[in-house]
Amino acid sequence: MIVLVKGGPALARYNSLCFFVSDRHGRRDRYEALFEAISDEEPGAVFLGGDLLPPMGGIDGSEAFVEDFLRARFLDLWQEIKGRGGARPQCMLILGNDDPRSSEAAFMAGEEAGAWLYLHKKIGRVGDHPVHGYPFVPPTPFGLKDWERYDVSRFVDPGCVSPEEGYRSVATDVESMRYRTILRDLNAIEGDLHSAIMLFHSPPYKSLLDRAGLDGVMVEHVPVDVHVGSIAIQRFIEERQPLLTLHGHIHESARLKGAWRDKIGETHCFSAAHDGPELALVRFDPDDLDSATRKLI
Repeated sequence: MIVLVKGGPALARYNSLCFFVSDRHGRRDRYEALFEAISDEEPGAVFLGGDLLPPMGGIDGSEAFVEDFLRARFLDLWQEIKGRGGARPQCMLILGNDDPRSSEAAFMAGEEAGAWLYLHKKIGRVGDHPVHGYPFVPPTPFGLKDWERYDVSRFVDPGCVSPEEGYRSVATDVESMRYRTILRDLNAIEGDLHSAIMLFHSPPYKSLLDRAGLDGVMVEHVPVDVHVGSIAIQRFIEERQPLLTLHGHIHESARLKGAWRDKIGETHCFSAAHDGPELALVRFDPDDLDSATRKLI
């Protein structure tokens, strides 16, 4: 298997095993569990689906965490694997709504150093499968809005905060905050996607992957929707039918629904979000998705 950056040369040959994790929130013990699994199994590719950084003790320590921990540990691991004659996996990642965009420069520097491929506004490749990354989520109740956008319209669910409110770690133009939607972004993706892998942070709306623990919650006498995924992503999957979509964001959904995977038409949808102390590690082969597994380690 070959992993490439669009427009660039082949990086290396790999086996077909892929790892997917999401929502690590800076937990070093979960990262160490991932590093150990990578060292033991040497997958061909590793996907990180956002919310990678520590909670917002915020913004100030995120760059140090990326440079001093994430980048250093990944580069050490790649050297370790290379030193014993193994093939270095390619790591592809996006950020999530809890990751300040001010950390983006550190992730770009990590890409330059060879630690990973930062998939925002880039396309990777695994074998015959293009890989697209998309970090934005619909409006949440939380304050940081760097990676939030209106979904299909300027509607905001009860209890949530508009993308035009809250705060941002980097300056954003008013027009983008007000008029850019997830639907518009996804409609701009061109080409046949039937062999594509989509690395999202948000899950699709009303799926097995977006069930939040909001039972009985009312805001100004209005019941809150317990499904909090993206309508635009749901429609995108229904209409474009990519091979595989990868999701995180809603930690408790797998526990509440008893499912970490779903299928929309012919598209396989996997989530690695988890609300326990363990690392939820999804293992899959893009050419044999029915055999995918998810294990808590």
